[in-house]
Amino acid sequence: MDLQKEITKLVQYGLDHELIQPEDKIYTINQYLEIFHLDEYEEPDISGEEIVLEDILKNLLDAAYDRYIIKSNDVVTRDLFDTRLMGVLVAKPSQIIKEFWEHYEESPEAATNFFYKFSQDTDYIRRYRIKKDMRWKVDSPYGEIDITINLSKPEKDPKAIAAAKNAKQSAYPKCQLCMENEGYAGRMNHPARQNHRIIPLTINGSKWGFQYSPYVYYNEHCIVFNGEHVPMKIDRNAFRKLFDFVKQFPHYFLGSNADLPIVGGSILTHDHFQGGHYEFAMERAQIEKEIQIPGYEDVEAGIVHWPLSVIRIRCKDENRLIDLADYILTKWRGYTDEEAYIFAETDGEPHNTITPIARKKGDVYELDLTLRNNITTEECPLGLYHPHSEYHHIKKENIGLIEVMGLAVLPSRLKKEMELLAECLVENKPMENYEELQKHIDWVHDFMPKYNEINQDNVMDILKEEIGQVFVKVLEDAGVYKCTEEGRKAFQRFIEIL
Repeated sequence: MDLQKEITKLVQYGLDHELIQPEDKIYTINQYLEIFHLDEYEEPDISGEEIVLEDILKNLLDAAYDRYIIKSNDVVTRDLFDTRLMGVLVAKPSQIIKEFWEHYEESPEAATNFFYKFSQDTDYIRRYRIKKDMRWKVDSPYGEIDITINLSKPEKDPKAIAAAKNAKQSAYPKCQLCMENEGYAGRMNHPARQNHRIIPLTINGSKWGFQYSPYVYYNEHCIVFNGEHVPMKIDRNAFRKLFDFVKQFPHYFLGSNADLPIVGGSILTHDHFQGGHYEFAMERAQIEKEIQIPGYEDVEAGIVHWPLSVIRIRCKDENRLIDLADYILTKWRGYTDEEAYIFAETDGEPHNTITPIARKKGDVYELDLTLRNNITTEECPLGLYHPHSEYHHIKKENIGLIEVMGLAVLPSRLKKEMELLAECLVENKPMENYEELQKHIDWVHDFMPKYNEINQDNVMDILKEEIGQVFVKVLEDAGVYKCTEEGRKAFQRFIEIL
């Protein structure tokens, strides 16, 4: 492997994607010579050679390990180093911010198009890893549901896990959503971010940041986060923040995880929202029953035909939606219906909250309010309105904002388990022989009678369909009010107190 040639190709990649300009070429090459401890350079001929970023970085990482520049060859160490390499190609924050707002003058969409492409070109979003994610759709009584198996987050090997555990603990940055991540070199227990840039926004009169998720679970999956490390809280201000963003970027939706454990997101310690340019099944779901709330006759309102319990409100004036959302939230926070097993609190611990999602349709603002409750029982210690134990073989994790909207983010282990299951079903191998398949046996026996024949050609489609249907059941488990006559009567009891 010719190290100088790989450096030249990486610089050429930067030029091709306009991360650097021709005037930056020599300077950039010299930055790489310093990193690789090279004293001299003679430009090799790379004409006609393919410029594939993944291959270039792999070769440079191998060279760094061979030359003892990196001490370990595990995925975390390699990711820390290749992020450093990419950081050399990335302009300072002020330049990217300037370009973003220049594009914004053309249109908000032009600005996000620029920034999304930039976040991929810099390898902050690793295109070649995202491609590995499995994605498909299944039909349901609630519309077409999205299923993904997340394979883009690399699994750490035992060495990397041990190194992270032994790494010096640091409170800088306080979490992965803090402003201080921009340009940070990272460490074994915190990702490198030299290639990461943040667009500052003003939301509800304070400083916030706009960035994309490096794992992109859906198109233009963005994160909007508070400039201060303060906890998430669903309140009147949260609704105001959602609409402050949607007014600035009307082609994006923005939503929040709930602010309680079990029904909340993974990072409750830092106030943030998630959004993007994608239409989820929940957005397409129709109103099954229109409702009118006294004092808010000018606001369209209704119960959405969706497995979770959702009230949709619509109005041209977003301030009316903020007022009504705050009113509904206040009523829900204090609401108890013992017959429906909904308790506002037990032993002083609050249980009721809301997962809100805001969007703009033409000149009308729309807000979906998903009622959540995190109570646990002896039979359901992980949460009564959480995936029940018979579905844990597919999905055991919290049902957060993305799942609420109808997109399953399933664990990477499922890919291998699907392949093994397919082999067992087609070749009549006993599933009992494989430890990782034990949890799937009852489920497989339940669905097998539905199919006249399971063969090499249809087995993966069958597994995808059945996994998708399990996720639909998981969403139904997360609904506070079920889509049954009894459930709808209980939902109506809450509506009547509004």
